[in-house]
Formats: sequence, structure tokens, C-alpha cells
Amino acid sequence: MSETVILHAGATASAPALVLRPWGMEDIAALVEAARDAALRRWTSLAVENESDAAAWVRSQERDWETGDRLAFAVLEVQPHAAYDLEVQPDAADVAQSGAGYGRLVGSVVFKGAGLGRSAAEVGYWTAAYARGRAVAPRALETLTDWAFAAFAGDGLERLELLHQVDNAASCRVARKTGYDLEAVLPAAPPEFPLEGHVHVRHRDS
Repeated sequence: MSETVILHAGATASAPALVLRPWGMEDIAALVEAARDAALRRWTSLAVENESDAAAWVRSQERDWETGDRLAFAVLEVQPHAAYDLEVQPDAADVAQSGAGYGRLVGSVVFKGAGLGRSAAEVGYWTAAYARGRAVAPRALETLTDWAFAAFAGDGLERLELLHQVDNAASCRVARKTGYDLEAVLPAAPPEFPLEGHVHVRHRDS
């Protein structure tokens, strides 16, 4: 996709609003910090050990945005001193800067596999360890879901799938909370997927 996409998720009584924007090189240090979490390593394929790994990972996300095949967003908490009015979309020049005013990286969401004539696509997410318990995942996933159905309705998108390993109870709760109903159980496929998996689905008009 050629245009810059910035999405917003509202605040809760106990947590700040969120901004979802494409990953950039300004996120490298925060990505390295987040990737140290053992739970994140267990449940995701994120393999980042150092800043070199993080830079390579970010570059791959940027390439995916250019092709439109996989659209990953960094999720950041808006700080009280944020410079941006959340009712106004920042322009590309603002986004290209360091991200000052957005605040700390708290997670990631991704939309993958949609395209012309495809009725189904997949979504995924992770939350940094230090941000869990603040409804980051369900708010970010709900925002991504609404955007995806609106942005790709003209391409025929009708269905979004969220997959997770069967023993990942936290992902199951997030899926249900955001309206992704359990549809099927996938068989294990060792070694990459040693246990069965859940397929949660949400339809465009649900």
C-alpha cells in the first residue's frame, strides 16, 4: 500500500488511548526490549535478539507494506503530552519523524493475506509484557478489524481468521472478547505447531 495508515483506539478508565501505525526504525530499541519476554517468544515467531535483528525485522515489515501482502502495525500508548489531536490524521511527514508524542510501544497487530478477490484474510497480535492487563490487545484488534473490513470491502473481504495454539488461553480470551468465534480445531503439525490450534472467525457484518 502506498498510503500511510494511522489508526486510533480509545482510552479506557485505567489505560491511555492507542495509536496504530506502520513499524519504523524508531521502534528498534523498544522492539528489542519487548522481544526479551519469554511468553512472547513462546507464542509468536518473533526472533529478535539484538538491534541488528530488530532492524532486519522492521525492514521486512516495510517491504510487506510496499507489496500489501502483510500489514503490521506498531501499537503505542498515547501520552498525556501527545502532540497529535486524535481526531486528526497525522500526515506522512509527521509519521516519518521519531513518533514523539505517541508514547511507549505496547504491542503489535497484523493483517495478512487480503487482496483483490480474496474473501478471507488473517489477523494476529502480540502485547509487550509490561503492557499486559490494560486491554491493549482487544482494543488494538478491534480497531484493526474495523479498519480491515472497511478498507478491503471493495476487494471482497468477508471473513477474518485468528489462529492460536490450543493452550494459549490468553489469545482465546482476546478472540472471544473481540467477537471472533471459535470455528474449528486444527490438528497439530510438529515441530512448528506441536499442539492443536484454534481457528477463531469474525465476519464482516458481525
